[in-house]
Amino acid sequence: MADMKEWTELERLRRKNEKLEKEVHKLQISSARQNETINRLNSDIASIKNSKSWKITKPLRAIASLWLLIVKAFYFFKRNGFKATLRRIFKRSAANQYVSSSFDIFNRIPDKVRQKEENAVFDREVKFSIIVPLYNTPENLLCEMIDSVKAQTYKSWELCLADGSDDEHKYVEKIVRDYIKNDNRIKYKRLEKNLGISENTNACIDMATGDYIALFDHDDILHPSALYKYAEAICKKNADFIYCDEDKFDELGKGFYDPFFKPDFAPDNLRANNYICHFTVFSRELMDKAGKFRKEFDGSQDHDIILRLTEKAQNIVHIPEILYHWRVSKVSVASDPYAKPYTIQAGINAVSEHLERIGLKGTVESTPVHPNIYRIRYEIKDNPLVSILIPNYNHISELATCIDSIREKSTYENYEIIIIENNSDKRTFEYYDTLKDDPKIKVIVYHPEGGFNYSAINNFGAKHANGDYLLLLNNDVEIISPDWIEEMLMLCQRDEVGATGAKLYYPDDTIQHAGVVLGVLTLAGHSFKNQPRETPGYFGRACYQQDLTACTAACLMVKKSVYEEIGGFDEKFAVAFNDIDLCMRIRQKGYLITFTPFAELYHYESKSRGIEDTPEKVARFSGEIQRFFDKWDKELKAGDPYYNPNLTLDREDFSLRNG
Repeated sequence: MADMKEWTELERLRRKNEKLEKEVHKLQISSARQNETINRLNSDIASIKNSKSWKITKPLRAIASLWLLIVKAFYFFKRNGFKATLRRIFKRSAANQYVSSSFDIFNRIPDKVRQKEENAVFDREVKFSIIVPLYNTPENLLCEMIDSVKAQTYKSWELCLADGSDDEHKYVEKIVRDYIKNDNRIKYKRLEKNLGISENTNACIDMATGDYIALFDHDDILHPSALYKYAEAICKKNADFIYCDEDKFDELGKGFYDPFFKPDFAPDNLRANNYICHFTVFSRELMDKAGKFRKEFDGSQDHDIILRLTEKAQNIVHIPEILYHWRVSKVSVASDPYAKPYTIQAGINAVSEHLERIGLKGTVESTPVHPNIYRIRYEIKDNPLVSILIPNYNHISELATCIDSIREKSTYENYEIIIIENNSDKRTFEYYDTLKDDPKIKVIVYHPEGGFNYSAINNFGAKHANGDYLLLLNNDVEIISPDWIEEMLMLCQRDEVGATGAKLYYPDDTIQHAGVVLGVLTLAGHSFKNQPRETPGYFGRACYQQDLTACTAACLMVKKSVYEEIGGFDEKFAVAFNDIDLCMRIRQKGYLITFTPFAELYHYESKSRGIEDTPEKVARFSGEIQRFFDKWDKELKAGDPYYNPNLTLDREDFSLRNG
């Protein structure tokens, strides 16, 4: 059997090598032909441009081009209508051209909207204390910041300014006092000296009399509807902690770009990366419980206080709209994280202390992707048995690759492999015989009633598992990370976590799976599919531990107790969407689904099952789609909480929604 296995593998490699050689030869021929054509065309173009007739007729060509442009524009406007054409021209693209030409255009809201918001009456009046520590703020930036607050449609606010500027920037006080003459909602305190960002901010908080504290930087600006939207969230949802989406703009104020459309509250995301950041608003009662800013975390003071606040918050609300504009300067972290290197260690310390407070043991370190994106190595409790369930039907070579990679690479030793045999032929059983000497491997035979049913196979396998954790695994994967089990187990062992997924690649080192987003491609899609392995993803989301709605069961660790609590897989989903349904039901019970990019595997994409290439398979697939829609209609309509309604549902790349 060993000889047969080696021959099969050698034959596969030989065929692959021949194919690659043919492709390389074709590319070489194609490249040579293209170069020949390009050289010939360049020669012809040069000859024409140097001719007398080309030079003499240049004015005529310019006139003809202009006339042709006018004619085309006339018929375009006539066919599409003047107003519709203007809308098409000036409509901002939601793809990669998120740029607005000026503050006035972006911040102007329709008169009807402004009137509606200004006249709105809520069940309770919420007073916001907007907290802004000042330090040597340039005059124009200071005025823009204050003006953006004065432009708010919601009027119950106070602007608390504590000024730590030096003697060379005394104009800061003069400007603010001029504003105060016309608006007594602005409060100002001159500090005897600059106390640092945290203590300066605390000085602002000491001036505050509002029900809610709003954190605002001295050189940024707010959208006019920001406070109205936050008051609405407080009154309708009883929110005690609120944040929104944000974008950036440059020092010259020429345009907005780099919009960050965030997920709803996700604790693992927040530990790995302060994705909440701006515009953070929280109740005074919540701050009294969590405490004010701490000087020892200067540089990452926002991350520290947000972690402390969210630990105690009861109703965290995310508003999926850009209501905050973050100015990027040459010395800001938004422009260059290494501009303020002390922020890196401060962030590590903030997350480390957070883990201690909530009773989790682990170490925190920066990642190569970004110094302010953190990797947490949680301490693994005890040494639990992990049961690896691998359904199999023939495909000896793929299964052998999978099994060998587990045995040869895995650094976690307390595991068992349960191969769930499903109607394979004699040759496959001969391969099973070669595994009998390994006490960690056992083969159980599933006798199906009817056709293939992935859910029923795994449920059968789970009954034979002795471990506290089930590691669902396809037979067409190959382990890359030696510590793949530890990386998944360290997340899955936490009480609040039900299941943990891994990062999978195609053999060409492009991403096959970095989590599942509900609603993408009609029903569900894999994040960053087909993108290069090293891509950081949308704001680094392909590269850090996080919470998700679902992960593929091609490699999914589930607590056995949780698996049994929900009754395992729903066997009505025989082939498709069973793993998404499983994760949805786990979340329905209140558990988190987590994802780690640090458990990496190759996935050869459903070779065992094949494609929907018969009328029966197509009918079954369509039926399971409809069944999923019927079962999860409400959740699909609500949208994935770990995605964002401003991001596209047409692709898996986190690009922006059109329209």
